Amino acid sequence: MTTKQKVLEILSQNKERAVSGEKLAGECGVSRAAIWKAVKALRDEGCSVMGTTNGGYVLSGTADVLCEQTIISEFSKKYPEIKDVKCECFKEIDSTNTYAKKLLAGAGALRNSSGELTESGKKYHKYIVVAESQTAGRGRLGRTFYSPCKSGVYLTAIYAPAGGITDPAKITVLAAAAVVRALKKLFPFVEPKIKWINDIFINGKKVCGILTEGSANFETGIIEAAVIGIGVNIFDNSDCFPAEVQKVAGSVIGKSDKNDISRAEVAACIAGELLCIMKEDFLKVLSEYKSASFLIGQNIKVHPVIGDDRSVYDAKVLDIDEKAALVVQLFDGSVRALNSGEVSLHSN
Repeated sequence: MTTKQKVLEILSQNKERAVSGEKLAGECGVSRAAIWKAVKALRDEGCSVMGTTNGGYVLSGTADVLCEQTIISEFSKKYPEIKDVKCECFKEIDSTNTYAKKLLAGAGALRNSSGELTESGKKYHKYIVVAESQTAGRGRLGRTFYSPCKSGVYLTAIYAPAGGITDPAKITVLAAAAVVRALKKLFPFVEPKIKWINDIFINGKKVCGILTEGSANFETGIIEAAVIGIGVNIFDNSDCFPAEVQKVAGSVIGKSDKNDISRAEVAACIAGELLCIMKEDFLKVLSEYKSASFLIGQNIKVHPVIGDDRSVYDAKVLDIDEKAALVVQLFDGSVRALNSGEVSLHSN
């Protein structure tokens, strides 16, 4: 733990109460000058650290700094029942999903011949990667997920359950329902809606995308771990997006909305709800997912082959079945269950 991180942890534990520079130096095992440098670095990153007349420091407002310590601290407070969660945090990264997959690729076998997690499996199960920004964030179908700094939360969770991953589509449904739960818990004034299969919308605009990938064992053919990437636009930073993205991208909080929730708290809550929901009965969660869906009953355009306009057809959404497929009825009366492809409510 760096001096800056240790200072932030101590000030967070004594929020609104001054802590002397001498005490900080003693607990961190550094000089007063090093404490001053750490405080300056925290201020540069957006922390409101005030100096007092007696030489102490006090953390006021929300410390919106993403680091392993702030995330794990928030996680432990909200989800004390979930043990052995690991976290790694980056100021900037190409993609949290890409990084997580590299970790798994170099980890060797995640399970032994008896199916139990190896030491590597135990290390990376419930491993959370969080980034301030991504330079090469990825969405479904090879799309770019724009991830500007100080704008949102971009995280990937590695989940390696007993028996491996048998139905990846269900993982995406569980993840989407978990994000909806987290946003409702933190921001009770919003009403998140789900667009099958992996997008979260608020007020008609996309605020979250989910990309579920996997790490497979080629000898057994088993997907040993799910790599669940979640990107949420928390603050309105639409000026950073390309023009075509600005048309569809939204945020949980508008420019004028008051906020006292830190991104570390958002990351912890999403990760916690995700790990909790993975243990729940899928059909019950599916009912929750369907209740949040805004596609059921709507007329849509189905794009079975992205980029091929000749394959597009019109349909009406009837349901989402037990395998997470979108059930649609064509205008000739035939019914199809969609397991892939893209859908839209209008031509553009």
